[in-house]
Amino acid sequence: MHAPEPTRDEPDVDHAYDMIVVSNRLPVDYEEGPDGETRWRSSPGGLVTALEPVMRAADGAWIGWAGVADREFDPFERDGISIIPVPLSEAELEDYYEGFSNDTLWPLYHDVIAPPSYHREWWEAYVRVNRRFAEAAARAASDGAVVWVQDYQLQLVPRMLREARPDLVIGFFNHIPFPAYGIFSQLPWRRQVIDGLLGADVIGFQRPADAGNFSRAVRRLYGYTTRGTIIDVPDARADGETRRVVARHFPISIDTAGFEEIARRPDVQARAREIRESLGNPETILLGVDRLDYTKGIRHRLKAFGELLGDGRVAVEKTTLVQVASPSRERVETYRQLRDEIELMVGRLNGDQSTLGHQAIAYLHHGYPREEMVALYLAADVMLVTALRDGMNLVAKEYVACRFDDDGVLLLSEFAGASDELRQAVLVNPHDIEGLKDAIVEAIRMPRRERGRRMRALRKRVRENDVANWSARFLETLTGAGIIKPGVSDPLQAAIGRLAGTERLLVALDFDGTLAPLVDRPEDARATERARAAIERLATADDTRVAIVSGRALESLGAVANPPSGAMLSGSHGVELKLDTGPIQIDLRDTELAKLERLSEIVEGVADGSSGAWIERKPAGLALHTRRMKANDGLALQQDARDRVTAELLGITVRTGKAVLEFAVRSSDKGESLTRLRQHVGATATIYMGDDVTDEDAFAALDTVDIGVKVGQGKSIATYRVRSTDDVALLLERLADARDAAREAESRWP
Repeated sequence: MHAPEPTRDEPDVDHAYDMIVVSNRLPVDYEEGPDGETRWRSSPGGLVTALEPVMRAADGAWIGWAGVADREFDPFERDGISIIPVPLSEAELEDYYEGFSNDTLWPLYHDVIAPPSYHREWWEAYVRVNRRFAEAAARAASDGAVVWVQDYQLQLVPRMLREARPDLVIGFFNHIPFPAYGIFSQLPWRRQVIDGLLGADVIGFQRPADAGNFSRAVRRLYGYTTRGTIIDVPDARADGETRRVVARHFPISIDTAGFEEIARRPDVQARAREIRESLGNPETILLGVDRLDYTKGIRHRLKAFGELLGDGRVAVEKTTLVQVASPSRERVETYRQLRDEIELMVGRLNGDQSTLGHQAIAYLHHGYPREEMVALYLAADVMLVTALRDGMNLVAKEYVACRFDDDGVLLLSEFAGASDELRQAVLVNPHDIEGLKDAIVEAIRMPRRERGRRMRALRKRVRENDVANWSARFLETLTGAGIIKPGVSDPLQAAIGRLAGTERLLVALDFDGTLAPLVDRPEDARATERARAAIERLATADDTRVAIVSGRALESLGAVANPPSGAMLSGSHGVELKLDTGPIQIDLRDTELAKLERLSEIVEGVADGSSGAWIERKPAGLALHTRRMKANDGLALQQDARDRVTAELLGITVRTGKAVLEFAVRSSDKGESLTRLRQHVGATATIYMGDDVTDEDAFAALDTVDIGVKVGQGKSIATYRVRSTDDVALLLERLADARDAAREAESRWP
C-alpha cells in the first residue's frame, strides 16, 4: 500500500533559459554529507560530456530528478550549468519509474524478451510525472528556446510542451529500441504515446529500423502521411495546415578521446597488467561488461562458454571469462530473479570446470569507476557483447576507444545498434549457441595481423562519430545552427559510396545557391565551372539522369543554367517541366488568369517606389525579390505584400525563400516536381541538393535509400550538409568518380 504523496511547491525558476535538456535523472548525483548537508557529485556519463559545452554556451538548464525520493531541492548551478530538480515521491518512483517505465515500456521496447506488465495506476503516474517535467520545462524556457527531451521515461513531454508553449523548438531522443508495430500495438496507451512523441520537431532513434518502426506505427494509428524520414502532422494552431516532424536515426556514441586519454596513462596500463597477473596470466581473457539485465544476453554467453569448456575446445588453464554485472533495478522482481539465475549458472560452471589454480569465470557484481573499467578493457583479449536487443551498447565502443594498441577482438551481437557501425567486429546471433561458440573460438585464435586490421577500422569509425558529433548533428537538424566544415564529410562520402552502385540514379539539383553562387542580378547567375563539368560527366552515362530544379521560370532557368545535353529542367517550383519530350505547356483556367492579373497589380503596387525591390514573372505566379534591400526593409515589404494579397485573393500559394516572396495561382512545389522526375526516369535512388527553404519540399519527398544535402546554414530536414557551392562541385565530382568505379567493378564481376 502506497503512502500518500507529500505536498510540494513549484520549483523556483526565476530565470529563462535558451537551451534546456530534460531527462529522468540529473547530470549530478545527490550525496548527504556527514553533518547532513546536501552535496552534489558530477555524473561521468557520455550525454553530460557531449552537452556540457553546448549548455554553457547557450545559457542552458538541465531538468531532472535528483535520484532520491520524497526530497525537494532548490535550483542551483553546477559547473556553469543551471540545475532544476524535479521531485518524485516514493509512490511515483514505484509506479512511474519502476513500474511503467521499467516493467512496461522497457520489456515491450526490447521485443518482449520478458513479458511486460500493464497497470492503469502505473500509466496514470506516468502521465502525472511527465506533466510535472513538462511544466518545469515550460516555466524555465525563454521565448523560442530549444528543449531537448531524453528517453522513454518522458515520451509524453513533447506534446505537453507543444500545447503549453507552441513557440518552443522541441527535440526528443529515444535511447532504447523502438519495437515493430506488432509488438508496440500491445500497449493499451499506444495512441497516447505516439501522440506525445509527435509533439517534437525532431525525434531521434538509434537505428534506421527504429525510426521506420515509429513511422509505421504513426501510419497505422493515425493515418498521417510519411515520406522517408518526414511525418506530416496536423497543426492544431492552423486548420488544414501540417507540421513536418523528422523521425530519423542519430546513433549515439562516447567520449572517444576521453577514454583513449585514460587508456594511455601509465598507471592505468600498470593496473591492466595487475589484473592479468591476478587472474593467473591466462593466454586469453574474455570480458563481458553489462548492467545485470535480461536484454544483455549474459545467460547465452555463459552457456556458450560453459559448453566450450565442456567440449574441450577451450581449456580453463588458458582461458578465463571475466563477467562484470553491475547492479540494476534491484527493487524490480524480474531483476532479482535474473541475478539469482546468473549467480547459480556461474556457481555451477565454476564448480564443474574450474581447477585449484584456474577459475573458469571471475564474476563481479559491482559497479566500477571509469579508470578501472579502462584497465579491464586493456587487459581483455576478447570483448563479448551478446545483447539480445540493445539500442546501441556503448560498452562495445568504449572497448574499441581504449585499444590504442590496435589489438583485441570485439565480438558483437547483430541485435545491438552498434553493429550497424562496427561492421569489422565479429558479428554474432546470440540465440545461435553453436554459432556463438564458433565465433568465440574464432576470436581467440584470430591472428595478430587480422586483429590489427579489424581494430584499426573500428577505431576509425568510433573516432569519426563520437558523442560530440552525435549531439552536434541532432541539434543541427533541430535548429539549423552549427559549424559546417568545408569539403565532403566522411558520413556523406560513405553515403555516396552506398548510392554509387544503384541501377538508375537521379541527380537533382537546385540552381541558385547550389550550382551557382547567389548574385544580386538573377540574370548574371552561372554554375561554377567545376560543378558544370561534373554534371556533364554524370549526364553522359546511360544509368544516370541529371535534373535542375528551380523556382525560376523555365525560360529564365534555361538561359542561365545552360544545361548539358539530356538534362531535365523543372521551373516555377514544378509548375513547368522540361523532360525528354520537350517543355510541358501550362494552360491556366480563366479564373486563374484573372487571379494572376490581379495578383500582379497588387504586388506591383507594393513594389513601386521601393528601391531595390523587383518582380520576376512566372507562368503561374510571380516573385517579389528584396535581395538588394536592407534585410529589415525587405522583410517589411514582403509582409506588406503578403497581407495585401491574402486579404483580397483566396487560394493563392505563398512561399518564402532567401530574400524572396513568391506567389502562385496554381499550387506546386519542388517535392511534387521531384516525384514526377523520379517516376519519369524510373530512378532506383535519388540525390537532391538545395540551399533554400523551398528545397525542403524536395527533401521531404526523398525515400530512405535517397540522399538529401542541404547547402549552407539554416534549419533543414536534409540528412547531410555541405558549406558552399564549391563543396557542391566537389561532391558531384566524388559522385561521378564513385559511379565510374562501381561500373568498372560490375564489369569485372564474373
